[in-house]
Amino acid sequence: MRFFSDNAAPVCPQVLQALVDGNMLDTAYDGDRWSKQLDGRFSDLFETEVRALWVPSGTAANALALAALCPPHGGILCHRDAHIQNDECGAPEFYTHGAKLMLVEGEGAKLTPATLNAALGAIRTDVHQVQPHAISITNATEYGLVYTPEQVAAIGDLAKARKLGLHMDGARFANAVAHLGCTPADVTWRAGVDALSFGFVKNGGMSAEALIFFDTRLADATLYRRKRAGLLLSKGRYLAAQLLAMLEDDLWLDNARAANGGARMLADAAGERLVHAVEANEVFLRVTPEEAAGLRALGFDFYDWGPAEARLVISWDQDAEAIRPLAEAIGTL
Repeated sequence: MRFFSDNAAPVCPQVLQALVDGNMLDTAYDGDRWSKQLDGRFSDLFETEVRALWVPSGTAANALALAALCPPHGGILCHRDAHIQNDECGAPEFYTHGAKLMLVEGEGAKLTPATLNAALGAIRTDVHQVQPHAISITNATEYGLVYTPEQVAAIGDLAKARKLGLHMDGARFANAVAHLGCTPADVTWRAGVDALSFGFVKNGGMSAEALIFFDTRLADATLYRRKRAGLLLSKGRYLAAQLLAMLEDDLWLDNARAANGGARMLADAAGERLVHAVEANEVFLRVTPEEAAGLRALGFDFYDWGPAEARLVISWDQDAEAIRPLAEAIGTL
């Protein structure tokens, strides 16, 4: 009956077992045997050399990535509804020591070369205006829409031409890759992404996210920023063990496919009530306040998204039997 947020989902058994297996004496911080495997394991996944750092939250991953890409006096272009703008309590500005988020419009919380060029064209190049240094996109977006490799590459080409860094907020990166059916490389570094916040907590992890640098030079200073920010945990092996467990046998992808499949069940029941196409594990519905109250009276938990919309999020552990009652209830509205 719980469709409020995949942040509330249980930890998957393989991750819990990895924590038990890692519960032994080892070197502190990130010098342990698990943390030392991350660069190699993620390099294999992305088919190129990367630097991979564990961090305890998506906000930390986003903020540290942007600090690596943008100086304090610079600007970061992002969508007006981006998580870094609306839901991180100023963390990107805090960790960059003052960089400005420069807000851009776009349907479904997506940026395009056209909207980015329009925003960039309005910025004078004199010292009196903040100059852009990076672009941040979210895949899947805050409305559950997925950037294709071609769409990311178009933004990547623009970023390269303008000498801007490109960050991808991948809180639901697994859901995006599961929807696309492409390789993780195709929608990231091959398309011009410099840094990726790779989300695991929403997808069955407990307390670990991966910060991936495709421009490996960015990692060196980030190690110091992570420590200075109080994010270098003394028992980092427990975070590294979670990430390795999720990578084993593509568990991260299997969990995302399951969540996406559940969202499609709800999408089929919703029909013309859908506000956005369902491409990941989020479903946005048109419902009146009375209809929302009726669904809650049946015991369903979800997030109000404005006065006449609801957001439903499917988690990795919710199978067809868990989803069917809500699908049927939506079908009877």
